[in-house]
Amino acid sequence: MMTTEQCQWSAEKSWQPAPSSTRLGAAAQVVFLFGGATLLQKSGGLEPLRKAYPNAHLFGCSTAGEIQGNGIRDDTIGLTAVAFQRTRVAAARARIESAAGSFAAGQALARQLPAEGLRHVFVLSEGLRLNASELVKGLNSVLPEGITISGGCAGDGNRLEKTHVWCNGEPEESVAAALGFYGEGLRVGVSALGGWKPFGPEWLITRSKQNVLYEMNHRPALALYKQYLGRFARGLPASGLMFPLELRAGHDGERVLRALLAVNEEEQSITFAGDVPEGVRARFMLGQIEDLIEGSRQAAADSLERLGTAPGPAGSQLSVLVSCNGRRFVLKQRTDEEIDAAREALGAMATLTGFYSYGEMAPARAGSHCELHNETMTITSFAEV
Repeated sequence: MMTTEQCQWSAEKSWQPAPSSTRLGAAAQVVFLFGGATLLQKSGGLEPLRKAYPNAHLFGCSTAGEIQGNGIRDDTIGLTAVAFQRTRVAAARARIESAAGSFAAGQALARQLPAEGLRHVFVLSEGLRLNASELVKGLNSVLPEGITISGGCAGDGNRLEKTHVWCNGEPEESVAAALGFYGEGLRVGVSALGGWKPFGPEWLITRSKQNVLYEMNHRPALALYKQYLGRFARGLPASGLMFPLELRAGHDGERVLRALLAVNEEEQSITFAGDVPEGVRARFMLGQIEDLIEGSRQAAADSLERLGTAPGPAGSQLSVLVSCNGRRFVLKQRTDEEIDAAREALGAMATLTGFYSYGEMAPARAGSHCELHNETMTITSFAEV
């Protein structure tokens, strides 16, 4: 049965408790570290953590907020060490030389992970200078059927300047990394839900290029969007985070959300945080705070159901939460409530860690391929039997 322990660093209190004083030590195979790269250096860097956990993969990224234990924090480092009893873990790392190289980077990650016995792949990637949709497609193109994938894109608060990923080395830009989990005793439950509600009709995307939307039903996309936003259109692009776009590929296709990044008045186009392919059907969504909190609760409940194990003792289940920075923009001071809702559904015995991201990776439903999501709470739960 797996066991976990947590520490947290802040400028005011340093490490609480000190990693060198914790119990797992050499038994830990993974240490998740979420927080800013500069803060990681201020905390003493990775070397003391290597000494405290000599056999663990040190794995993490910069964030738009850290999820640790029972809440959300900024400007901290959240550490969660995991010791599995019957599970093996392997690591992979790939450079993302440009957005055009994102598909190849996903393939490179997948090829580094031995296929035999692989159960799940957890991915962290650069959050700004890539095409995350293509990264996910690259992973899907190589990994065997039945292997679940989840993870997220690194954040940088609301600055949108630099994001970092680290995997057994110092923080790096333009990198993606992955952990492969192996073993018959491992159970993984992955879920992704937003809680957003549709408004207006469904539209056909008739002109787009990667993540830039030009026309829907042969009408200029931005003019159409403004028509439905009404008074909120004056606040674009920031107000667009409250009105993501839902995509549906085919009659029974997967549904994923896309967050608005920018608008171009001259071209009447909208840039989203993921691909918006031509021929796909789309509709505008809106979010009430209570609906988003309920979406988080349901994502947690679905993750636990797919985990398929009875509750164990404290620390024997780990849930990694990756939620979109756009949700924080909408929830504002009530953001803690979506973490509270998830914790209530996951149970008091679960250890929670994670971060607010610039993009989330998970299957849209059980049994489907991994997709890139925006404006979504994704939860990956681990346990052993």
